[in-house]
Amino acid sequence: MKTFLSHPFLRTGALALALLPLAGSAGFRPPAPAKEPDPQVLAQFGLLNNSALQKFIDLKGQQMAAVSSRSDFGYQFTILDSPMINAFAAPDGNIYFTRGIMAHFNDEAQFAGVLGHELGHVTARHGEKQKTRSTITSGALLLGSILSKRVASIAQPLSQGAGLLFLKYGRDDEREADKLGVAYSSKIGYDASHMADFFLTLQRQEQASGAGGMPTFLSSHPNSADRYSTVKQLASQAKQQQGGRALTVNRNGYLQMIDGMAYGDDPRQGFVEGGVFYHPELKFQFPIPQGWKSQNSPQQFQMAEPNGKAVQILTLAPGNSAEEAAQALAKELNISSPQATRTTINGLPAIALQGDQVGQDQQGRQGIQASTLSYVIQDGKTLYALIGLCGPGTLNSYGPAFQRTAQGFRRLTDANKLNRQSEKIRIRTAKAGQTLAQALSANGVSTKRHQELAILNGMTTTDKLSAGTLFKVVGN
Repeated sequence: MKTFLSHPFLRTGALALALLPLAGSAGFRPPAPAKEPDPQVLAQFGLLNNSALQKFIDLKGQQMAAVSSRSDFGYQFTILDSPMINAFAAPDGNIYFTRGIMAHFNDEAQFAGVLGHELGHVTARHGEKQKTRSTITSGALLLGSILSKRVASIAQPLSQGAGLLFLKYGRDDEREADKLGVAYSSKIGYDASHMADFFLTLQRQEQASGAGGMPTFLSSHPNSADRYSTVKQLASQAKQQQGGRALTVNRNGYLQMIDGMAYGDDPRQGFVEGGVFYHPELKFQFPIPQGWKSQNSPQQFQMAEPNGKAVQILTLAPGNSAEEAAQALAKELNISSPQATRTTINGLPAIALQGDQVGQDQQGRQGIQASTLSYVIQDGKTLYALIGLCGPGTLNSYGPAFQRTAQGFRRLTDANKLNRQSEKIRIRTAKAGQTLAQALSANGVSTKRHQELAILNGMTTTDKLSAGTLFKVVGN
């Protein structure tokens, strides 16, 4: 969540990441080729400022597009400034990688395999098929039909952008994309077997992150038990079709290219630690409901109950006073007879806003669409909206969680959190005979992070490294 928002209440629509109709099959038309990255996606996730890395994916993307079955279709390749470990493709030819997934590749061949996989989704028109099914499923942040059409219409620009990230393909589509990924990456000279190795890295990362983590590549690209062996077999066949010529891996070149890239959350935009969200620049903190999923973005901080039955969002609020902001929020949420209560939260003036959101559901029926317990909190000249929404009649269940989060909102004074610096990937060189664990320790990595760094390097902590082997560490 950045410190600048032009119109924050227009961001409340990210609450509606669930079942927004994008295109019914009757009126669906294939998308026009991409001309530039989708501004809605960029608004949601941000653009990575790394010209060398962007130039690299542009070059490889266009090379691969030229050997694809839709070589005349317009493609755009973009790296998003998000720690999420994901890549996704839009039907219009926009293909996105997050810096999180770029950090986890360990050679160019792994990147090329995933690039080919995503390009395969476009050339095989998998995304178009998904759109004609009328919904995009957003995985973690689901509210479904409890949101009114009014909020859904406000939400749609951002929810469509984020929805692409969570668009879930079927296993048949995944198998076809794997096959195309092997074919395309092999055609431009890469060893496609490394794509299979990267799937193992993703699997380990998913297991390590646990149920509370945000969706990753495997959340939207479901794995299968035989995926590794199948991709390895396809890669072997592709290598034979290339006439036995040497195929590129380029581990060292890739690692040197990502040296210095940001890793993990950017503390300037806020970070989560120990179940608490901290924002050093805006100098506030608050607790996240236990077990809830969370996602930070340039516009807002989102928290969602694991089953998608409730959501709480923090964003900046417009206005010159808490009263003015509360009135604007009640209007935007279309709350019927809102109950506004003045209160104080840890020394900060606030207004609690409770009521029911009225409007039409997706079938056009008028009625209560959601219940809300939201807060406007004022800290000096800065106004915050902490918006809580849940299904009609469920506020007794989720209201206490909304209230605990609000009551935990306070100024951030911990110097350790205020001065937190962003971590960056640093490339180091191993000495002869070192295990990965020994090499990490020798470079100042604490043992509690060895497993995380082993996954990042696509290794195990006991792997023996040859002299001169490059590996990743992270630090300020």
